[in-house]
Amino acid sequence: METLTFFDQNKEIHAAFRRDLHAHPETAFNEFRTARLVAEKLVSYGLEVTTGVGRTGVVACYRNGDGPAIGLRADMDALDLQEMNDFDHKSSQPGKMHGCGHDGHTTMLLAAAEYIAAQKSITGTIYFIFQPAEENDGGATAMIEDGLFDRFPMQAIFGMHNFPGLPVGQFAVRTGPFLAAFETFDISLQGTGGHSALPHLAKDPIVAAGYLVSALQSVVSRALDPMKQAVLSITRLHGGSAYNIIPDRVEISGSLRYFEDEQQQLLRRRMKSICDGTGQSHDMTIQISFASKYPPLVNHGAETALAVRAMTRVAGTENVNRDIDAILGSEDFAFMLQKMPGCYMLIGNGIGGDGGCMVHNPHYDFNDRIIPVGASCWVRLCEQFCADAVPVKSPAK
Repeated sequence: METLTFFDQNKEIHAAFRRDLHAHPETAFNEFRTARLVAEKLVSYGLEVTTGVGRTGVVACYRNGDGPAIGLRADMDALDLQEMNDFDHKSSQPGKMHGCGHDGHTTMLLAAAEYIAAQKSITGTIYFIFQPAEENDGGATAMIEDGLFDRFPMQAIFGMHNFPGLPVGQFAVRTGPFLAAFETFDISLQGTGGHSALPHLAKDPIVAAGYLVSALQSVVSRALDPMKQAVLSITRLHGGSAYNIIPDRVEISGSLRYFEDEQQQLLRRRMKSICDGTGQSHDMTIQISFASKYPPLVNHGAETALAVRAMTRVAGTENVNRDIDAILGSEDFAFMLQKMPGCYMLIGNGIGGDGGCMVHNPHYDFNDRIIPVGASCWVRLCEQFCADAVPVKSPAK
C-alpha cells in the first residue's frame, strides 16, 4: 500500500484534529464550529476560501494554470444519536455524535488540501468541497441551489465514504447504480375510539394497524421481481394513551429503498392498494403519503474508471473491488452526480475490533489509520484527473 510520506509523518496531527471534531459534533446546518475550523485550516494553506455555501458549507480553491477543474467533496455533519463510547474523544454534546465518520471524511480531505497546496505540483483547478447536512436534510441540494457548480465550475466531482467491514487499505466501487433512493411514507388510520371493555362500539385502528403492518411486508417479496433489490421498513408506530381506552387514531411511518423509477411506482401503488383494502375491511379511513428524499446514486463510467486507477495506485490491484454489490443505503451526493459527472467510492474502515463497527451505531468510531490512505487517494486522483482531462478555462467575470 502506497501512502504519501507527508501523511504518514503527520498522521498524529491529523488524527488529533479528527478526534477534536468527533468530540464536538454538530448536526444539519449547525456546523458552525466545524465550518470555522475547516475554513481556518484552508486559509492557512494559502487557498481561496468561500464560506456560507449552502448555509454552512465551505469551498476552497487551489488554482495553478489553466488545467482541468475537479471537485472533491466531504461531508461535515453529525447524527442525532447518543454516543455510548467511553474514550477520551467521545462526544461532548448529549444526543449528538459523529456516528457515520464525517469527522474522518473532513479530515482526509483537509489533509489532501494541505499537501496539494504545499506541493503546487498539479496543474489545474481543485475545489475542496465541505458539505453540511448530508444526514436526511439535503445539504447537497442546498449547495447546488446556492450555485455550487456555477460559482465553482468543474468537469467532475468525487466523493468518498468509509466502509466498516472492508479491511484497512482496501477500496470498493461500482459503475452505475450504487446506492439506493430513499423515500419516506406516513400512514394515518382514523377509526373510532371507545372503552376497551366495549370494543364492538369502536372501530379499533390498532387492530387494523396490526393487519396493515403484516400486509405491507408482502409488497417487496410478492410484488417486485426477486432479482431486483428494494426494502420496505416500518420504523414508527404510534397510537393509544391508556390501558382501558381504544384510541381513535394510529400513525405508522417508515422508509423505502429502491434503484429504479418503476420500482418506486409499483411500491407506491401496491402500498396504497393495501391501505385502501385494509380501511374497507375495518370500516375506517386509512390515508398514505410519500416523500422522496434522495434519488439513487449513479456512478459515471469514465469517472469511475479514473477513480479505480487512483485507488489502485494507492492500494494495489488486489485491494480494489471494482464491482461491489449495490448498497441499499442512501447518500445525498446522488444529487451532485445528477448535475455533474463523477464517482462515489468506499474506503475500508476495518473489520472486527479494528474499525468494523457499522455506521449509525452508538459505538462507532472512525478509524484514524485510514486517514493517510484516503488522503493519498485524493492526491492521486487529482494528479490523474488533471493529467488526463481536457483543460477548461473559468468563465470571464
